[in-house]
Amino acid sequence: MKTALYEGKHNIKMTTQPIPECGPNDVLIKNLRAGICGSDVAVYEHGLASGHKIKLDHPFGHEMISVVAAVGKNVTDFKVGQRVYPYPLLASGDPSNAGSLGGFSEYLLVPNAHLNRELYLVPDSISNRTGALIEPFTVGTHAAYQAHPQPGENAIVYGAGTIGIAAATALRHAGCQKIMLVDLSDYRLSIARQMGFATCNSSETDLEAACTEFFGLAPSLNGQVPAIDITIDAVGAAEIFDRFMAKGPIDSRYVIVGVAKQARQVDLLSLTYSSRAIIGSGGYRPKDVQIVLDIMQHNNDLIEKMVTHEFAWEDLEKGIQTAADPQHALNVQIVYQD
Repeated sequence: MKTALYEGKHNIKMTTQPIPECGPNDVLIKNLRAGICGSDVAVYEHGLASGHKIKLDHPFGHEMISVVAAVGKNVTDFKVGQRVYPYPLLASGDPSNAGSLGGFSEYLLVPNAHLNRELYLVPDSISNRTGALIEPFTVGTHAAYQAHPQPGENAIVYGAGTIGIAAATALRHAGCQKIMLVDLSDYRLSIARQMGFATCNSSETDLEAACTEFFGLAPSLNGQVPAIDITIDAVGAAEIFDRFMAKGPIDSRYVIVGVAKQARQVDLLSLTYSSRAIIGSGGYRPKDVQIVLDIMQHNNDLIEKMVTHEFAWEDLEKGIQTAADPQHALNVQIVYQD
């Protein structure tokens, strides 16, 4: 089978390996499509020092939609030909391999596979193109629901990449009334607008004025500010957190899902007096997968707009380089079979 091994910064080994054989409780899946995650880009561009959990000399890629190719003699949950989503944390049998699951390999063995644990069935109404977005959508959806969104609330999402747009889509699904995506890429913001979201390029437009006009005003400890109940930070930049601390309305919530390595000082007294919350969001949970499958069944055509480039397996390195350019790409996928 075709296999891509991560060998370090700017180094991918495109090779072949034997197709794994099923044990009595295992499922062999064949990948149909694999998405290129920001973590794949980061380790390609910067090496393992980027902090992402991808192993050297190991298969990598973890955003996949697959089809059951073979099942062990004791397996009753799955049949050959069913499309499935492999849950990265569990599908390899070792949670430490989540980032190195093997999306950029043709086949993957899922040991001791169970329905709605290691593997989830993908409904027919979800296309392969949309299905390859399930994994990052669960990350964005988990972030959105960490904010405990309520119908009629307003939200701002920083970062119009796959995670940010996924979070915005989940907030809309939860009933949020006004949602704005903020980014520096006109290309990505144009796709967000096609999906029905308000947008702001903060390098070209006064963000404070744009937020006031779109959201209206609400009280804070420092006077009237834009009425933003929920802030989702899918970027991890210090100024986003600082803005929330200075401008967050009473009862508002800030959720960080973007990678932020810098230490922060937090004014706990301000948080207490304003009843605001700072919430972290790492990964996702099984319930998020079910929410995403529901979202995708009702929004398949819209979500497909996020896929901007498709490459054959042989062009994986070109695909990663393309995904690294936010001014000209959003979600990039490797296509094995459609």
